[in-house]
Amino acid sequence: MMDFKMIACGVSFLLLFLHGAYGDLSYSFPEEMKRGSVIGNMAKDLGLQTSALSNRRARIDTDGTDKRYCDINLNNGELIVADRIDREGHCGEKASCILKHELVLENPLELHRISLHIQDINDNSPQFKEELINIEIHELAVRGARFVIEEAHDADVGQNSVQQYSLKKNDNFILSVDGNTIELVLDKELDREKQQELSLLLTALDGGSPQRSGTVVIHVTVLDANDNAPVFSQAVYKASLPENSPVGTVVVTVSAADADEGVNGDVTYEFGHVTEDVKKIFSIDRKVGDIRVIGSVDYEATTSFEIRLKAKDGLGLSSYAKVIISITDVNDNAPVVNLKSLSNPIPENVSPGTEVGIINVQDRDSENNRQVRCSIQQNVPFKLVPSIKNYYSLVTTGQLDREVVSDYNITITATDEGSPPLSSSKSVELSVADINDNPPVFEEQSYSAYVSENNKPGSTLCSVSARDPDWRQNGTVIYSLLPGEVNGAPVSSYVSVNGDTGVIHAVRSFDYEQLRSFKVHVMGRDNGSPPLSSNVTVSVFISDVNDNSPQILYPGPEGKSFMTELVPKAAHGGSLVSKVIAVDADSGQNAWLSYDIVKSTDPGLFTIGVHSGEIRTQRDISESDSMKQNLIVSVKDNGQPSLSATCSMYLLISDNLAEVPELKDISYDEKNSKLTSYLIIALVSVSTFFLTFIIIILGVRFCRRRKPRLLFDGAVAIPSAYLPPNYADVDGTGTLRSTYNYDAYLTTGSRTSDFKFVSSYNDNTLPADQTLRKSPSDFADAFGDSDASPEQKPPNNDWRFTQGQRPGPSGATGGPEVAMGTGPWPQPPTEAEQLQALMAAANEVSEATATLGPGTMGLSTRYSPQFTLQHVPDYRQNVYIPGSTATLTSNPQQQQATAQQASQQALPPPQASAQPEPPKAAQTPASKKKSTKKEKK
Repeated sequence: MMDFKMIACGVSFLLLFLHGAYGDLSYSFPEEMKRGSVIGNMAKDLGLQTSALSNRRARIDTDGTDKRYCDINLNNGELIVADRIDREGHCGEKASCILKHELVLENPLELHRISLHIQDINDNSPQFKEELINIEIHELAVRGARFVIEEAHDADVGQNSVQQYSLKKNDNFILSVDGNTIELVLDKELDREKQQELSLLLTALDGGSPQRSGTVVIHVTVLDANDNAPVFSQAVYKASLPENSPVGTVVVTVSAADADEGVNGDVTYEFGHVTEDVKKIFSIDRKVGDIRVIGSVDYEATTSFEIRLKAKDGLGLSSYAKVIISITDVNDNAPVVNLKSLSNPIPENVSPGTEVGIINVQDRDSENNRQVRCSIQQNVPFKLVPSIKNYYSLVTTGQLDREVVSDYNITITATDEGSPPLSSSKSVELSVADINDNPPVFEEQSYSAYVSENNKPGSTLCSVSARDPDWRQNGTVIYSLLPGEVNGAPVSSYVSVNGDTGVIHAVRSFDYEQLRSFKVHVMGRDNGSPPLSSNVTVSVFISDVNDNSPQILYPGPEGKSFMTELVPKAAHGGSLVSKVIAVDADSGQNAWLSYDIVKSTDPGLFTIGVHSGEIRTQRDISESDSMKQNLIVSVKDNGQPSLSATCSMYLLISDNLAEVPELKDISYDEKNSKLTSYLIIALVSVSTFFLTFIIIILGVRFCRRRKPRLLFDGAVAIPSAYLPPNYADVDGTGTLRSTYNYDAYLTTGSRTSDFKFVSSYNDNTLPADQTLRKSPSDFADAFGDSDASPEQKPPNNDWRFTQGQRPGPSGATGGPEVAMGTGPWPQPPTEAEQLQALMAAANEVSEATATLGPGTMGLSTRYSPQFTLQHVPDYRQNVYIPGSTATLTSNPQQQQATAQQASQQALPPPQASAQPEPPKAAQTPASKKKSTKKEKK
């Protein structure tokens, strides 16, 4: 039957759509439509594309907590029924039933009001309050007497409500209907004696289609006469009641009077036909007529009540009145903040003024109690911007930075204007999405790594670390080496870096003698899009390890050269005999050399300076001493463990080569023995002539000006300028740094052996007031490493000595005690000492040369230990042999000239003609080494 009614109502369905001034929509449709039924097409009515509804997140919204009875189909824009709509449940007896909805569109925010006019269908039948109505009528009632009957109630309205009444045909009564007043009219007098009770059937009919009806049985009891019915003092009672009034509050008192006396005049009160909701809220005192509050009165639920009252006397006569109760609003509802839309998380690079959320504020109160002010707490980069009606937009006010604040807890407070005002708050959690806006930052501006040479490939050098405050992949740092070269090779062939940890490993084993230090550049890059990066410089310093044994420069290796020193028989104890010159390719204390005689023909005759390498006599030479002395010298560095090398030194105790017939027995290279003999003869002749000439000149000069004589018993060491040693210099390339010139005069006529330093004319000689700076090419020329860096940062400063505390090179000496190897490391002399020593040296030279005669053998040795290949071979450049005008020198041109002169004087003509250049064949092993080196260069 319900379906039939729906079909019938559908025929009369009227859809009304109106465009209001503010974009309002209005639809009219019958109640009780099925879920999913189409009400209208909102997209078409608003002139919107169907896709725009989905893109703009269209939705149907309601005021407050009202239920939503319709919805929108985003696919086609149709407004459909979302839930069962009962007009009677929403509007009761009101003739017009309108539901208010809102259509909300976002981006940009747009609001359309929707009015749903619910049309009534005839789905309710008329109902009487009681199934049986009892009426007592006095038998004296005259014809035409009227008896009021309570009308029937139909929940429907309009044509579907009660339209007519009908009374089943009987003999005594007819029905009179005037509006809502229904009366039984006595058409024929009653006769209690004939009939004491009557049953009448009253039917109420509505005007719906199909028509519905309701019936009630009227039971009439015939009584004796009661001819006055109660009369109310007012036909309509009006009262005002504040909501939330306490239980027991008297709303209004009604009263009715009955002219009868006794039982016929006793009036009682009761509610007429009212709803169950009214019965739960109000009650009436049957005797007094007080209407009291018994339940909760809520203005937001119902703003007014209309109650029908009945007054009845003791014999059943009654009358009716109406009570209208108006409910006044009280500010008892705090505003409600609803979050309608929220963009979360928010990118940290959004521009100020960006809308991130939509807020709706509702207050169920009325008038001023409904006016709401909305605010947001301070110190957050957001604000509320009023929009349409009670909507607000939450927008940004400043630049966001996730690295400073990653989450915001925004509290929105809504306060109404009631008295007292009520407020409520809502917290909105907003997260800031990360943007890759921060490059990695290394913890240090630069890094230094220290590694010992001969390290294992793959060993860890150091670790770099960079921080990126961004989130997840934007903050994940990957390390890599920037392209570059070290000594012409890619930097990746030297070191590698772990991309995840930043640990730098050595790819190869390093050699300090080849490479002192180098720099690499490490890049830290994040995984953002686009990625950001930063660079840092890593300096790798290679420290020295004692992996090079000392190299003896003089005397040469045994078996390859003829190294023999002549020692005068008159040499006193402490006289300088010779010197061992050695270098070490290592640096620092690994290059500090010490000398020791491990074996000698006469252990008590000679001693060697521990740090200088100078060989001196320990005592005066006696006639019993062997003419041939063989010394085996060990040179040891100061490394851990230390490395050493040995050499042999041959000494001849003689004043003249002629006294040494066994000289030929000394082991030397057989190929050069004959040429060496010729050369010695030539040198003796030349040196004799040269020494005689020098003695004459010096004698004439010093006879004119004589000064006090300054003699030392033993060796005299006078440095012309202090040459600082290089044992501990970090950028040095060996133990010998500067040029030293030694002139040793060994005489047979006196018992004095003088040794002095003569200032060098070499450009590399260091003045006393300057600092030694050695070119890296010098070291490279010696060891073939031209790419090595001259600088190195040492691991610590414990091994460093001051300039005065460093051990000097093998050519430096600080006095007899140092020369003997018993004193401390050499100390730099003062300027006054240098000047005094220079003057004393000049005096000593004049005195020493005055004592030389034709039979004196003078041996002048000039040491030039420049640590380059062109200077290494020859440390005894000029040798003067008494009795000969020949001079052995390292200069090839001078050797050639001297050798030619010697050959003319000492050799027979046939031999001279057969050998045009005998001096070249008579070179000493030292000179041969030097010339060979020069030819190679």
